[in-house]
Amino acid sequence: MLVELLAVDWIFIIGFFCVALSVGIWVTRQAGKSTSEFFLSGRKMPWWLLGMSMVATTFSTDTPNLVTDIVRKNGVAGNWVWWAFLLTGMLTVFVYARLWRRIGVLTDVEFYELRYSGRSAAFLRGFRALYLGIFFNIMIMGAVSLAAIKIGAVMMDLSPIQTLSIAAVVTVIFSTLGGFRGVLLTDFLLFSVAMIGAAAAAVVALRLPEVGGLTGMLTHPAVAGKLDMIPAINFTDAASRDTLIFVFLIPLTVQWWASWYPGSEPGGGGYVAQRMLAAKDEKNAVGATLFFNAAHYALRPWPWILVALCSLIIFPDLQSLQTAFPHIPADKIGHDLAYPAMLTYLPHGLLGLVLASLIAAYMSTISTHLNWGSSYVVNDFYKRFIDPGASERRLVFVGRISTVVMMLLAALLALMLQNALQAFQILLQIGAGTGLLFILRWFWWRINAWSEITAMVVSFIIAIYFHLIHDRVLPDMILADSWKFVIGVGVTTGAWLIATFAARPTTDSRLRSFCRLAQPGGPGWRKVREEAAEAGETIDVSEGGWTLPQGLLCMVLACLAVYAVLFSTGNFLYGKLGMGVCLLFVGAGATLALRRAWRKMKI
Repeated sequence: MLVELLAVDWIFIIGFFCVALSVGIWVTRQAGKSTSEFFLSGRKMPWWLLGMSMVATTFSTDTPNLVTDIVRKNGVAGNWVWWAFLLTGMLTVFVYARLWRRIGVLTDVEFYELRYSGRSAAFLRGFRALYLGIFFNIMIMGAVSLAAIKIGAVMMDLSPIQTLSIAAVVTVIFSTLGGFRGVLLTDFLLFSVAMIGAAAAAVVALRLPEVGGLTGMLTHPAVAGKLDMIPAINFTDAASRDTLIFVFLIPLTVQWWASWYPGSEPGGGGYVAQRMLAAKDEKNAVGATLFFNAAHYALRPWPWILVALCSLIIFPDLQSLQTAFPHIPADKIGHDLAYPAMLTYLPHGLLGLVLASLIAAYMSTISTHLNWGSSYVVNDFYKRFIDPGASERRLVFVGRISTVVMMLLAALLALMLQNALQAFQILLQIGAGTGLLFILRWFWWRINAWSEITAMVVSFIIAIYFHLIHDRVLPDMILADSWKFVIGVGVTTGAWLIATFAARPTTDSRLRSFCRLAQPGGPGWRKVREEAAEAGETIDVSEGGWTLPQGLLCMVLACLAVYAVLFSTGNFLYGKLGMGVCLLFVGAGATLALRRAWRKMKI
């Protein structure tokens, strides 16, 4: 079941490549001036451009594949495994965005030597730079590239190596030339094209004769049991009980605060922090992250969900996918393949546009991760430990070389992965138990470098044990991924809390300097302020103050508003107009209350 691209399709695809490369070439000279320009665009960016870039980055080729995988296995309600991260995102908006922008670092990893002291802080910064910038980053890019492989195989009959050769070469050229400024400028175009393509794919899927429009889809036996947006409460049925616990209760009660996941880091971090640090001031940092979370959770999911539901009618099981695409290797056949499979029904012209949108999504995410990862390698490893006196031109050169190397490693990993959900679960497990630490380190002086080192090491060991050892050694005690995650959270949290009290605290001078710089306020820093006062030092907190309670209120109201819009849209699509209208009113009320509460924070 192969698709032959016509001239009109190639016009869209080649035209998009030309535009992206033109932007990279256009900003090359500006990007190469300094590391601040190459990685943060001179810290002069407005909220709307940064927010749009965050949204574009989190919309990659693997995202609709992941959503399709989830919906086909666990229904619409299965999306709570990532919908729950809205709480993390809004916590970043109203509590941490101001703090990140205030400390003024080049990368979030640089935070470690501002917050902690001694050799342990230096080790943590250097190791974390390589751990996140290379290992974690390559895992993410590998998953994104795996999705590109499947789309290339389904849509264009390309081998994995052919797909990666084309996609990787163009993206690397674009990323190495334009730096972060090139990423931001093209992300605006990338997001627009990607959203148009996603919406068009949903419309075409619904119009297929086998589907029969919204009404036909909603009443089809293969779909009817997958429509719940919140899992049904039925403790007598084992499958329903497991769905309720694993995809709803655990994500909402534990996962959102307990796990570090790229793009949804508790306390902010990664490429989200990079964009906050690139903002021209605190207000623009907050505005960017707010726009990102609203668009990411309220605007984008439904086109992907609709295509996933339609795919249950066209390709009801894995065997039907294998039959339709016999040329695809058996180890690449998974439920996530259903999304690109549905795209084969697109008419020419629109097919080219949608393929261009998927290329746009791929380039946006990969270019962001390449730039973000190389910023760690350059600023927090090479400059800090290898060549502290390196010129700005030399540092930019190292950044460009590291970009190429990371892309090659990510491509190799993509050839070994099998499905998008596999990579998602691995990353969740590796970060299990570290999230609470990242939340508290801003507001509790006692947390030290050994707290973070312990959390990182223990969570990684547990992840390796569960994914490589447990099921083989104890085949009669196989655990669901969610239980593995909860166990990982408990063990890791306990370990880093013990390390926090067992290790020597951060030095008084470092704690006081951080408290003056970040101005976090609150009872967690009272001891530091009191001891500073006794020593004749004054730590002024007038600028920051203690805004955490008001920030938490804003977080709750913002989550309520976004969830209301998300589920209002779903109810309108399901034909439940009364519930849809009610949820719209709830969203409007929450938004008005949010505006009033936000003003009191004086951002």
